[in-house]
Parts: sequence; structure tokens; C-alpha cells
Amino acid sequence: MPFAHSFDDTPLWYDVRGNGGGEPVLLIAGNGCDHSVWNAVIAEFTPDRTVIIYDHRGTGKSGNNLTGTWSTRDFARDALEVLLEAGFGRAHVYGHSMGGRVAQWLASDKPAAIKSLVLGATSVGEKRGIPRTPEATKAMRENDSVALRNMCYPEWWSSENPEQAECGEPRPHDMEAFLCHLRASTDHDSWEIASSICSPTLVIHGNEDGITPAGNAEILAARIPAAQLLIVDKARHVYWAGRPEVHQKVSTFFSNAEKGRFG
Repeated sequence: MPFAHSFDDTPLWYDVRGNGGGEPVLLIAGNGCDHSVWNAVIAEFTPDRTVIIYDHRGTGKSGNNLTGTWSTRDFARDALEVLLEAGFGRAHVYGHSMGGRVAQWLASDKPAAIKSLVLGATSVGEKRGIPRTPEATKAMRENDSVALRNMCYPEWWSSENPEQAECGEPRPHDMEAFLCHLRASTDHDSWEIASSICSPTLVIHGNEDGITPAGNAEILAARIPAAQLLIVDKARHVYWAGRPEVHQKVSTFFSNAEKGRFG
């Protein structure tokens, strides 16, 4: 069982799936989530390329060395250690929700490690972006799985895919770990650094996202030079649920980035 060790020696479980050509993809999950949030979509990428998944500290098989002072920039340092320990110096980086906030810091601090960047259902932060609704904030603070599931997935999809929907729920070791993640995500502010991101970037958002208001996508895409914007109609926070065409577009974006086609 492979582990990377971050700068404070926290063990971070990771796995490498697939053996396709092209640049690898590093997937970064959201607030309180382990790698299983990606279970429904890993197979959409592995036929063509290698995929690296991992568990955030405080989730899954990773260690739990968390404090209230943790930031999304610190989580980006974790992500870089995973990438390097997996044997790769560069990858396409795909972050969802809090993972998208983490990915922004990774792209800013270590641009040479980024072949391209996909930022899904995320924002520049609550200070300059559009904040969560009180209902979403309450559901997240209480880790209310029923409310969060409804904000993430269409009801029909959850009913037809209950196991996949369950995999997408936060899985922190305990409430303390979950709140450490939530504080890091809530305090995130990438307004200044977003304008310095030089990687080819695709910003994706569902227009019915109940956790991160969809208007954040336009704000974020406007801050990142030459970023592309993809709004998924009638999609919620997990915008790929029941929408395989979304990751077909992501795969095309990866391929175009490798060929130097950013438009």
C-alpha cells in the first residue's frame, strides 16, 4: 500500500490507476472527501492515461495530523508530495470543490508541475466570490448527508445510483477533521494568485449547484488568463452525475493541452 509523506510527515495514501499514454492526471477531491468521490469517473480517464488518486489527510487511509490553522495552500503541498512520490514531475491536475481551491494554489506555487488545470465547482473564495447560502453552510457544518446529497446530485440519479452517490459523500475520520477541512476551504482566497496562473485552464460548473453558487465560475474564469468556461445545464455540485459528455470534454481538453491547442 503506497504512501507519500508530506512536509510534516503525515502519511498520505495514494494509488495509480491505468497505464495509458500521455500526461498523467492527478485528481484532488473536495471537502472531507477521500478518493472514492472519483469512483464513478476514474474509468472515463484510465483507457487513455494514468490516473493518480489519493486520500486527503483526515480522510480514508491517510493520516490525521490536522490543526485548525490548516489552509488550502497546505493541502496543495500534500498534493505535490503525492504527485512526486507516485513518480511524476508533472500532470494534468483536476480539482473538484475544495480540491479546485487546492489546485489553484498548486498551479500558482508549482507551475512546472501543471500540464493543464481543471477547476470544477469551485471559486476564488468567499471573500471575493459568491458565498455559500446559509442552507449550504449549515449542511456542511453538520455534515448532513441527506441535504448535501440533494445539493450534489439530481434526485433521479441518486435513486438509480445509490452506491455511487454514497461514495461521493464526505468521509472524514471524525468531525474535528471535517471542520479543519471546512475552515481551510472557507478561508481560501485566491483572488490575487488566480491572475498569475499560466497553465491552460478549464473551469467547469453546474448551473444548479447548491453548494458553490454557479456565478463563481464566471468570476474565477475571468481572473485566470485565457481560461475556458464550461457551464453544465441542469447540473448540481457533482455536475458529472449522469453526464458522461462532461468528462469526454475534459479528456479532449487534456489532449489539446498536450498538443498546445488551448482554444
